[in-house]
Amino acid sequence: MPLDTTLSIRILVTIAVGFIISFASTPIVKAFAQKVGAIDVPGEARRVHDHPIPRMGGLAIFLGFLLSVLLFADINRQMQGILLGCVIIVATGAVDDIISLNAWVKLGLQILAAVVAVLHGVQINVLANPVIWSTKDYLILGGWSIPITILWIVGITNSVNLIDGLDGLAVGVSTISSITMLVIALVVSDSSVAIVLAALAGACIGFMPYNLNPAKIFMGDTGALLLGYVLASMSILGLFKFYAVVSFAVPLLSIAVPLFDTVFSFCRRLLKGQSPMHPDRGHFHHRLIDMGLSQKQAVAILYSISAILGLAAVVITTSGEIKALIVILGFCLCAFLWAFVYGKLHRQKRETSSDKTSPPEMAQIGKDVEDKNETR
Repeated sequence: MPLDTTLSIRILVTIAVGFIISFASTPIVKAFAQKVGAIDVPGEARRVHDHPIPRMGGLAIFLGFLLSVLLFADINRQMQGILLGCVIIVATGAVDDIISLNAWVKLGLQILAAVVAVLHGVQINVLANPVIWSTKDYLILGGWSIPITILWIVGITNSVNLIDGLDGLAVGVSTISSITMLVIALVVSDSSVAIVLAALAGACIGFMPYNLNPAKIFMGDTGALLLGYVLASMSILGLFKFYAVVSFAVPLLSIAVPLFDTVFSFCRRLLKGQSPMHPDRGHFHHRLIDMGLSQKQAVAILYSISAILGLAAVVITTSGEIKALIVILGFCLCAFLWAFVYGKLHRQKRETSSDKTSPPEMAQIGKDVEDKNETR
């Protein structure tokens, strides 16, 4: 849709205010985290940092997001429910960053936050029918609406939390996802959703300078759970309203990186006979690091994949016969990128391994020569 000047300025100001508040409050939040003992100390194999770093930086993102929404967004009943849920989520994450809550307690509080949003009207009532040969273009969920909505919100909330394993990864991917949904909201003329997503994007961008490698502060569960919760809730308001069959992919593509990583992680753990909530070192970002990439390289690859899939989601919502081709091209580019990087790094790893075995062998040969000389 053609943007009017007033809406454009409003969105830009919302992003700017979210950025400024988040950026300015992060040092204060860092000092507070150090005072209350919210420190991430390395000690597990899945940790990639080598020194203690304060967490709970998500409080700065929350402040930037909340104040921007209160200043510029229309606070209807649905938005009230989302903001109340945000308070529950942020409180849960903050306590967990300090004393490490039991996983089931944390899950219960996430469900509570999702229920609060649902009771305020944030519900998935209609789904595009993914069965393309069906005569029905969409499915009315009826009584399934509430459980499916809760499952979606809790699932996405945890998916962002699970990818928060490298400096700048979760906040960057969330920024790309929020911008993707912001553009889609503008395309379909949903200015209220666009303003909220602009507030989230601005708050994320304001935190990024402190969180990019080498990170000065982590967002912790306070931030990761908040970002997942807001993205999940806003996707319901802004993405699930399309009834065309192809639009079934829009919310999936918008948050594809954390969502697919979570699905694969749960399946992998279940196949190993582990609890799906059992932490491990099998996430996408861990595999990239184990392949020999630096943190910056791994994050850049996941940013690229997220951006490509986000572009595909935007294209799906626009008119044009070429949109399906662009979606396919996006997936092909992701697959090619992965195959290229994997192949190159695998060859480098083999070369490095062969180089490492050479010096001991040469040393042994030299020792044998010296022994012979001494004998002579």
